[in-house]
Amino acid sequence: MDPILERYQALEDRIRTYNPTVDTQRLFDAFSFADNAHSGQLRKSGEPYIIHPLAVAEIVAELELDTDSIVAALLHDVIEDTGATHEDIAKRFGEPVALLVEGVTKLTKMQYTSKEEEQMENLRKMFMAMSRDIRVILIKICDRLHNMRTMEYQSAKKQREKALETMEIYAPIAHRLGMQRIKWELEDTSLKYLDPVGYQEIADELTARSSAHEEFLASIQTRIQTRMEEESIRCKVYGRVKHTYSIYRKMYAQNKTLDEIFDLYAFRVIVSDVPTCYYVLGCIHDMFNPVLGRFKDYISTPKPNGYQSLHTTVIGREGIPFEVQIRTEEMHNTAEYGIAAHWKYKQGMGDQNLGTEEAFEWVRKLLESQQDADPDEFMSTLKVDMFADEVFVFTPQGDVKSLPAGATPIDFAYSIHSAVGNRMTGAKVNGRIVPFETALKSGDIVEVITSKTAHGPSRDWLKLCKSNEARNKIRQWFKKERREENIATGRASFEAELKHQGLTLAQITEEGVLPGLLKKSRFGTLDELYNAIGYGGVSAVKTVARFRDELIRLDKAAADKLSAEKLISAEKVIMPSSAADSAPRPHLPKRSQSGIVVEGLDNCLVKFAKCCTPVPGDPVVGFITRGFGVSVHRSDCPNALVENRKPDEAGRWIKVDWVEGDLPGYQTALDLSAKDRDGLTLDVAMALSAAKVKVNSLSAKAMPDGYAMVSVVVEVRDRDELVNVVNKLSQIQSVYQVKRSVG
Repeated sequence: MDPILERYQALEDRIRTYNPTVDTQRLFDAFSFADNAHSGQLRKSGEPYIIHPLAVAEIVAELELDTDSIVAALLHDVIEDTGATHEDIAKRFGEPVALLVEGVTKLTKMQYTSKEEEQMENLRKMFMAMSRDIRVILIKICDRLHNMRTMEYQSAKKQREKALETMEIYAPIAHRLGMQRIKWELEDTSLKYLDPVGYQEIADELTARSSAHEEFLASIQTRIQTRMEEESIRCKVYGRVKHTYSIYRKMYAQNKTLDEIFDLYAFRVIVSDVPTCYYVLGCIHDMFNPVLGRFKDYISTPKPNGYQSLHTTVIGREGIPFEVQIRTEEMHNTAEYGIAAHWKYKQGMGDQNLGTEEAFEWVRKLLESQQDADPDEFMSTLKVDMFADEVFVFTPQGDVKSLPAGATPIDFAYSIHSAVGNRMTGAKVNGRIVPFETALKSGDIVEVITSKTAHGPSRDWLKLCKSNEARNKIRQWFKKERREENIATGRASFEAELKHQGLTLAQITEEGVLPGLLKKSRFGTLDELYNAIGYGGVSAVKTVARFRDELIRLDKAAADKLSAEKLISAEKVIMPSSAADSAPRPHLPKRSQSGIVVEGLDNCLVKFAKCCTPVPGDPVVGFITRGFGVSVHRSDCPNALVENRKPDEAGRWIKVDWVEGDLPGYQTALDLSAKDRDGLTLDVAMALSAAKVKVNSLSAKAMPDGYAMVSVVVEVRDRDELVNVVNKLSQIQSVYQVKRSVG
């Protein structure tokens, strides 16, 4: 029998053990479809590609998931790696399977400016699918587990990248879903590639001491089992040495050797019901000496991922400390398989609405809190949302609230409701008023003091709170209630960071450049960007850095384009197509739609700089912009002065000149300084009318010192006409200066 078919048959047999009525024809159709779609594809190991989907389906079957999940596992790579489409899968295997496969598929056809942005979008897509159907993440974790099991065939660079991603994202997601067994394997295999020396040292040490470990485990296990029989308690007792990464983390964090690890061994006692758990705890404490402060009751206060158990650390006659975990059979299955066990025991195999349960509300909250986040912030806050240690505190009514370690009363208030946080004026912990920055401890009773006249949260609270739920609700308040203030604050931060990174606002707002930059940052206008910076949705530092990188990219593209244009033009001038063409040609006058010739090239893409608004007759110089032709500046413009030019941009300044003949009108800006008086603006408007020029804009602003500033934008044909306009404006009563806008 073909080894691959034999392996598929073993998969079917495994599924029948927990789902005797499985539709085997549908399973085989999925296997055949995947096998044909991946035909000719090989893995790095040299095996046929179908081995990977089969292995993922086997892991999914170990979790005892439904038929749709197995089918989706077999098909999970066909959209990404073959010509199969969503419609193909939906038509043959149903829309639920197609949605599962699409949820697992990466965003392979999108272009991103950074690896972080691509990773963020892939995760965001996965969480969106996960919020609709939790099976998406279960299949994805099984996929990653098999990839890590076969990572030895990848390059060293790929091994490290995937191991780091697994350690930072997938193992903690497994933890958040309560899938401890898979989490441990993901952590151990990741450590093997992230610190191979450290991993091997621990593995070798555990192997060398394996006989001693087994002897100790058997001894304690027998003693516990014997006592339980004496107490007429039916139970199962297991003992194990903690997994490699758990030991590594303790050694690294506490700078200890393997001999100094406090709880190297762990035992589980699995009983029938909750009252028996507490009775067994009493027996364990009677048999061994409990270590003070090392008892945790996760039955009365479950972890956010649903984990329940009693934990206690004790010391036996040998003087060796070890941990004992006491739980029911159902708790044990939840601890081992997490959300998958919840699916099986609580929902039944046919329920399609598991992803809508309140138990998974954290997924939707995570997505809501990351709507405006940039890639770096998304990744860092993701880790806090899912992976941080927790503290458990109480409301005055005795309700338990789980918060990230280090959480403050601000986090507590917003965990109750947005309105409670927004109206908070103070807080009490265990009956005493405390500052807002107080770190809460497990067991604290927290009371929030509110007022209907409160003015809302302070921006400082964003730095004090630890939970992203609180931070997001504070941002939403500022986003809604303080838009004008946000825009002013955000603009100031943005422009300060531009200056810090050697950029100007004019470079960012160049015509044709700004829309692309805003699209990259997912904002429609600059005000929307300023607003987001103001309320803390995005970082000015990271936004400007991203803009700078995009400008550098556009700069290179523009330089390459202009070089190609010059080469083509030069070839047309100096390379005649035949001998007859080599005769001298009569001089032809240069013409240009823009009125500017760039180093002998006519009709080159040209725009006039808004910072100095040149007109014909002004000495001018050209600057190659980022992807949008040549920007023409007046030679006396501060941005064009030789001493102000950046050394790395020297090659982008080029010679330009005005063409001869009739030219179109050109916009230019003038600033008038005058003593403020009634009728000043009217007199300016009448003088411009007398000069017979088109006025595009006119604005006046009174200054605190009794003076006024008037700004006008007019359209003139050349410098002579502009001089005439300036003379007429200078003759207006109380006007003491008229100058062209520069910079």
